[in-house]
Amino acid sequence: MKIKGPKDFWAGLMFITVGLFFLIWAQMHYQTGSAVRMGPGYFPSVLGGLLAFLGALVLIDSFVEEGPKVAKFHFRPLLFLLASSLAFAYLLKPLGLVLASIALVFISALGGHEFKWKEVAILSVVLVIFSVLVFVKGLVLPFPICPDFIERCPIR
Repeated sequence: MKIKGPKDFWAGLMFITVGLFFLIWAQMHYQTGSAVRMGPGYFPSVLGGLLAFLGALVLIDSFVEEGPKVAKFHFRPLLFLLASSLAFAYLLKPLGLVLASIALVFISALGGHEFKWKEVAILSVVLVIFSVLVFVKGLVLPFPICPDFIERCPIR
Protein backbone atom coordinates (compact mmCIF):
# COMPACT_ATOMS: atom_id res chain seq x y z
CA MET A 1 0.00 0.00 0.00
CA LYS A 2 1.31 3.39 -0.97
CA ILE A 3 0.60 6.54 1.00
CA LYS A 4 -0.93 9.04 -1.43
CA GLY A 5 -1.66 11.78 1.10
CA PRO A 6 1.20 12.08 3.61
CA LYS A 7 -0.42 15.02 5.40
CA ASP A 8 -3.63 13.04 5.96
CA PHE A 9 -1.62 9.98 6.98
CA TRP A 10 0.23 11.78 9.77
CA ALA A 11 -2.88 13.69 10.86
CA GLY A 12 -4.87 10.45 11.07
CA LEU A 13 -2.09 8.75 13.01
CA MET A 14 -1.94 11.69 15.43
CA PHE A 15 -5.74 11.65 15.92
CA ILE A 16 -5.71 7.91 16.59
CA THR A 17 -2.86 8.22 19.08
CA VAL A 18 -4.40 11.11 21.03
CA GLY A 19 -7.88 9.54 20.94
CA LEU A 20 -6.65 6.16 22.18
CA PHE A 21 -4.56 7.82 24.88
CA PHE A 22 -7.58 9.63 26.33
CA LEU A 23 -9.82 6.60 25.89
CA ILE A 24 -7.40 4.33 27.76
CA TRP A 25 -6.58 6.98 30.39
CA ALA A 26 -10.25 7.55 31.14
CA GLN A 27 -10.94 3.81 31.33
CA MET A 28 -8.04 3.22 33.72
CA HIS A 29 -8.52 6.21 36.05
CA TYR A 30 -12.23 7.00 36.11
CA GLN A 31 -15.49 5.14 36.44
CA THR A 32 -17.25 5.11 33.08
CA GLY A 33 -20.82 4.30 34.04
CA SER A 34 -23.44 3.96 31.32
CA ALA A 35 -25.31 6.24 28.93
CA VAL A 36 -28.15 6.54 31.45
CA ARG A 37 -25.92 7.03 34.50
CA MET A 38 -22.72 8.60 33.25
CA GLY A 39 -19.59 8.50 35.36
CA PRO A 40 -16.67 10.93 35.19
CA GLY A 41 -14.89 8.76 32.60
CA TYR A 42 -17.82 8.49 30.19
CA PHE A 43 -17.35 11.78 28.34
CA PRO A 44 -13.55 11.49 27.80
CA SER A 45 -14.00 7.86 26.75
CA VAL A 46 -16.62 8.73 24.16
CA LEU A 47 -14.65 11.72 22.82
CA GLY A 48 -11.42 9.70 22.73
CA GLY A 49 -13.16 6.90 20.87
CA LEU A 50 -14.71 9.32 18.38
CA LEU A 51 -11.37 11.02 17.80
CA ALA A 52 -9.68 7.66 17.20
CA PHE A 53 -12.49 6.65 14.81
CA LEU A 54 -12.21 9.90 12.84
CA GLY A 55 -8.45 9.46 12.79
CA ALA A 56 -8.90 5.99 11.30
CA LEU A 57 -11.12 7.48 8.57
CA VAL A 58 -8.52 10.14 7.77
CA LEU A 59 -5.76 7.52 7.81
CA ILE A 60 -7.66 5.25 5.40
CA ASP A 61 -8.36 8.26 3.17
CA SER A 62 -4.62 8.94 2.96
CA PHE A 63 -4.20 5.66 1.05
CA VAL A 64 -7.03 6.48 -1.36
CA GLU A 65 -6.79 10.17 -2.26
CA GLU A 66 -3.84 12.22 -3.40
CA GLY A 67 -2.93 14.94 -0.95
CA PRO A 68 -0.31 17.57 -0.26
CA LYS A 69 3.04 16.71 1.21
CA VAL A 70 3.85 17.58 4.80
CA ALA A 71 5.23 21.10 5.01
CA LYS A 72 8.51 21.88 6.70
CA PHE A 73 8.05 22.39 10.43
CA HIS A 74 8.97 25.85 11.69
CA PHE A 75 10.29 25.97 15.26
CA ARG A 76 10.52 29.76 15.60
CA PRO A 77 6.75 30.46 15.94
CA LEU A 78 6.37 27.57 18.36
CA LEU A 79 9.22 28.78 20.55
CA PHE A 80 7.97 32.37 20.63
CA LEU A 81 4.40 31.27 21.47
CA LEU A 82 5.74 29.10 24.27
CA ALA A 83 7.95 31.94 25.52
CA SER A 84 5.05 34.41 25.43
CA SER A 85 2.80 32.06 27.40
CA LEU A 86 5.49 31.46 30.01
CA ALA A 87 6.24 35.19 30.22
CA PHE A 88 2.56 35.95 30.77
CA ALA A 89 2.30 33.30 33.49
CA TYR A 90 5.38 34.54 35.34
CA LEU A 91 4.71 38.26 34.87
CA LEU A 92 1.01 38.32 35.79
CA LYS A 93 1.43 38.55 39.54
CA PRO A 94 4.37 40.97 39.81
CA LEU A 95 3.52 43.22 36.84
CA GLY A 96 -0.26 42.89 36.65
CA LEU A 97 -2.65 42.02 33.84
CA VAL A 98 -1.95 45.12 31.76
CA LEU A 99 1.84 44.75 31.42
CA ALA A 100 1.74 40.94 31.28
CA SER A 101 -0.77 41.09 28.40
CA ILE A 102 1.37 43.60 26.54
CA ALA A 103 4.40 41.33 26.96
CA LEU A 104 2.33 38.37 25.74
CA VAL A 105 1.31 40.13 22.54
CA PHE A 106 4.75 41.56 21.73
CA ILE A 107 6.67 38.33 22.38
CA SER A 108 4.22 36.18 20.42
CA ALA A 109 4.22 38.69 17.53
CA LEU A 110 7.99 38.26 17.25
CA GLY A 111 7.38 34.66 16.18
CA GLY A 112 5.57 35.68 13.01
CA HIS A 113 7.13 36.42 9.66
CA GLU A 114 5.98 40.06 9.82
CA PHE A 115 6.32 42.37 12.79
CA LYS A 116 4.87 45.85 12.63
CA TRP A 117 5.16 47.95 15.79
CA LYS A 118 1.99 49.94 15.16
CA GLU A 119 -0.21 46.88 14.55
CA VAL A 120 1.20 45.01 17.55
CA ALA A 121 0.75 48.06 19.80
CA ILE A 122 -2.89 48.49 18.70
CA LEU A 123 -3.54 44.77 19.20
CA SER A 124 -2.01 44.84 22.68
CA VAL A 125 -4.14 47.84 23.72
CA VAL A 126 -7.30 46.13 22.43
CA LEU A 127 -6.37 42.90 24.24
CA VAL A 128 -5.70 44.74 27.50
CA ILE A 129 -9.03 46.58 27.37
CA PHE A 130 -10.88 43.39 26.48
CA SER A 131 -9.12 41.39 29.22
CA VAL A 132 -9.81 43.95 31.92
CA LEU A 133 -13.45 44.34 30.91
CA VAL A 134 -14.18 40.63 30.56
CA PHE A 135 -12.05 38.97 33.21
CA VAL A 136 -11.71 41.63 35.93
CA LYS A 137 -14.93 43.63 35.58
CA GLY A 138 -17.29 41.06 34.00
CA LEU A 139 -16.24 37.76 35.57
CA VAL A 140 -14.77 39.41 38.68
CA LEU A 141 -11.62 37.27 38.61
CA PRO A 142 -8.96 38.34 41.10
CA PHE A 143 -6.27 39.31 38.58
CA PRO A 144 -3.91 42.09 39.65
CA ILE A 145 -4.37 44.84 37.08
CA CYS A 146 -1.36 47.05 37.86
CA PRO A 147 2.13 46.14 39.08
CA ASP A 148 2.76 45.51 42.77
CA PHE A 149 5.06 48.51 43.04
CA ILE A 150 2.32 50.99 42.08
CA GLU A 151 0.45 51.88 45.27
CA ARG A 152 -2.55 53.56 43.74
CA CYS A 153 -3.71 51.88 40.55
CA PRO A 154 -5.95 54.10 38.40
CA ILE A 155 -7.92 51.06 37.20
CA ARG A 156 -9.90 49.50 40.05
